Amino acid sequence: MEYHASVRNKLLFSFALLAATSAYASAQQLTMPLWPNGTPEGTPATGTEHDTTKPSDDLIAGKPIQRLTDISQPSLALYKPANLKADAPAIVVFPGGGYRILAYDLEGTEVCSWLNSISVTCVLVKYRVPFKGHYPERFEDLEDAQQAVRLTRAHAKEWQIDPHKIGVLGFSAGGHLAVTVGNHSDYQRPGSPPNAVSARPDFAVIIYPGYLVMEPVLDKLSPGSAPTASTPPTFLLQA
Repeated sequence: MEYHASVRNKLLFSFALLAATSAYASAQQLTMPLWPNGTPEGTPATGTEHDTTKPSDDLIAGKPIQRLTDISQPSLALYKPANLKADAPAIVVFPGGGYRILAYDLEGTEVCSWLNSISVTCVLVKYRVPFKGHYPERFEDLEDAQQAVRLTRAHAKEWQIDPHKIGVLGFSAGGHLAVTVGNHSDYQRPGSPPNAVSARPDFAVIIYPGYLVMEPVLDKLSPGSAPTASTPPTFLLQA
């Protein structure tokens, strides 16, 4: 699943237009670490967080996109709409990037602008990258996704959102991550203490997800991708 496939770029262009024509510009109100006391395990980052975009990279909607990598200190950013209503829904957003980078603006901040324009609070996640592999071979990605949903739910009253209307939205690898946290919200790493706050999303929006099948066998779901009893109501867009 090549990240720069032409069909995917057309979809990205459509989302960029939606963001560009939003009635409200997003404004980041808060950032906070996912793990204030440090991540539960080490990360494979070999340097400081940086943008890998090069002048020769393809433009989307006429502009370059951010491709962040070496994220060893995962975090979330809160974007609240200007016309926030009491107990409004919130969506936790996972940008894509093949678990190597995060397309942080095109599949992140611009998505928050559009969500804010329809009175939805956006919680944008910087999860750890790069990684070779993902759940169930690795579990750092799922841990970060669970923690993002838990923190959002734990701050629901403070952020004026309904704790029972917290969804997840992901693109590409982020779509896979949104599927994973929906299917395995109760996962616990061996030896970790139980958490009283639920990590289960109330709904999921999955946009051109990757890794849901076992290539080259395209009619069999990959391990961890099959729906479970805890899988929330899900909208899936694929091309």
